[in-house]
Amino acid sequence: MFADNPLLAQLKQQIKEKIPTKEGTIKATDKKFGFLEVDNKTSYFIPPPYMKKCMHGDRVVALIRTENDKEQAEPDQLLEQAVTRFIGRIKLFKGRLNVVPDQPQLRNLSLKAKTAKGLKHDMFAEGDWVVAQVIQHPLKGDAGFMVEITEKITDANDKIAPWWVTLAENDLPKTEPAGIEQWQLHDDADLVREDLTHIPFVTIDGESTKDMDDALYARKTENGQFELTIAIADPTAYITPDDEMDKVARERGFTIYLPGRNIPMLPRDLADNLCSLIQDQERVALCCTVTIDSDGTIQDDIRFFAANIKSHARLAYNYVSDYLETGTSEQWAPSDEIATVVNALSDMAKARSAWRETNAVIFPDRPDYRFELSDDNDVIAIHADMRRTANKLVEEAMITANICAGRVLSNKLGMGIFNTHAGLKDDKVNNVIDLVTEYGAQDFNAQNVTTLEGFTALRRWLNNQPTQYLDNRIRKHQSYGEMGNTPAPHFAMGLDIYATWTSPIRKYSDMVNHRLLKSIILDKAPVQTPDDEVGDELALHRKHHRMAERKVSDWLYARTLKKDVAAQTKFKAEIFDIGRGGMRVRLIENGAAAFIPNSLIMDNKERIESSTEQGTISIDKEQVYKLSDTVEIVLTDVDIDKRNIVGKPTDVFADLPAEEDQKQD
Repeated sequence: MFADNPLLAQLKQQIKEKIPTKEGTIKATDKKFGFLEVDNKTSYFIPPPYMKKCMHGDRVVALIRTENDKEQAEPDQLLEQAVTRFIGRIKLFKGRLNVVPDQPQLRNLSLKAKTAKGLKHDMFAEGDWVVAQVIQHPLKGDAGFMVEITEKITDANDKIAPWWVTLAENDLPKTEPAGIEQWQLHDDADLVREDLTHIPFVTIDGESTKDMDDALYARKTENGQFELTIAIADPTAYITPDDEMDKVARERGFTIYLPGRNIPMLPRDLADNLCSLIQDQERVALCCTVTIDSDGTIQDDIRFFAANIKSHARLAYNYVSDYLETGTSEQWAPSDEIATVVNALSDMAKARSAWRETNAVIFPDRPDYRFELSDDNDVIAIHADMRRTANKLVEEAMITANICAGRVLSNKLGMGIFNTHAGLKDDKVNNVIDLVTEYGAQDFNAQNVTTLEGFTALRRWLNNQPTQYLDNRIRKHQSYGEMGNTPAPHFAMGLDIYATWTSPIRKYSDMVNHRLLKSIILDKAPVQTPDDEVGDELALHRKHHRMAERKVSDWLYARTLKKDVAAQTKFKAEIFDIGRGGMRVRLIENGAAAFIPNSLIMDNKERIESSTEQGTISIDKEQVYKLSDTVEIVLTDVDIDKRNIVGKPTDVFADLPAEEDQKQD
């Protein structure tokens, strides 16, 4: 009889108003309780019954109650809902649909669910993967959480789940765009394409590559210079800025590369056929010629032009590398003409590489890890591919081409889509100077490392250190790469300007730069100029694509390495991150990332200390591990559902008294 008593409700409200409140963010745990994180130093315990009213990440106002002299938080008002759309798995409870979110901090939740219009209850079985929307939230006055299933992704045991689930999670397309029946050339009436079909261009790609978007030609002159011509596939000859296909390309941003498969930015009939620079097929292209001195210096005679070209040889990285490294290849024997072109390209690349090593920044060689999959999506093998001579040859040609585009766009238009990097974060400059000075560097100060010349000198100094320890520490103090409309340096590459145009089949930014370069060729106003949003859009696309690639890889690694826990397989691993709770390592053999908690290094937490700032782990104040160290580990747990890999060093430190440890040493 008191349920609707207004006096009782008023009394409750008055009591509630006297209870202190705090605003903060919900942090869930895997033990059903949680915390209200107010700031970096203050948090309040949330008991399990109260956690049923909120989700990890929710921004709330909470009542701070005191019970048994201990303060605890009760979430009361929702300020910002952390989760609206999520990926989850079906859980059937007495025949009723529930969804368990596939997120580490939300896996304790089993949320009541209903199906969206067009979906039926009998479509779903235990463990199926779905997309769901939160439509009821307790802190909005609802009785409890309720979600709506909006899409079935795939069945519970589908081996292709890593790809489809990850794409759905990042709201990325699963298939290529639909093509059109008949592609038409839309060249400007004044655009004259030079006939270069007689020039012996070559393409160098992977053996299975179909979307070949760059062809190269080089000639060594009598005075030792190189005349380099780069020809790039030209999809903007078929797609105008007003076409629906252009909108599709912008929405996608890039071709999505995932282990074992890719989802093209453009239709395959365009990317893999009509625009692909297939051997002996005439193709429209955007070209650049430039002279390169024998010391690798790029001259000022950069010329962009449109052309019709023909690839005279479709070459493969490994075969060209064999030929250049040993003088012969069992799988490929070039004609004299093609051999002359390949040798000139190789010499040009060596000159450019030497120039960049002296004047810019060369990144240390690291393997690219590649999954080999069976037809039914099982991992057959994981290959560690090192960049060989032919890969570096193409890389130097592409970097040269993009430097040329950056210069021309900057000088002629003052705009384009530029790849930029600002160097060190402003608030980390002094930390970096203190660190490198401690290790003997005397030539750097807070003024010169904020210049392009000073920063690149710092990067070259780091590359010459005996280990990657300092490099790993300083990378955390660097800015992130960006894409913008205004010309600016790329500190990480050591270049004053950089604008990519060499992959328009795969990058929307390169399509935009193609149109701008064509406007320069025609001496006309551009048909498209980059707006203020395009750089941010592309950066977001790139972030989601990289996250998707990493998540699929983590899933496949977990599937593959599960057996190695019982087998106690030993792996060599490199430490790439150290946090308060332990260290993260990368298995050198296959590239998998594993976490090693401090408790598996030394079970006495009083004796072990991890320093995120120093990048070290110490026992009894004596350093035992640091960033970039190589350690031998075994795996202790691989959780496929959580895509987590946990390991421990083979030389675990026993919890002996410190003096005994010293005696044993």
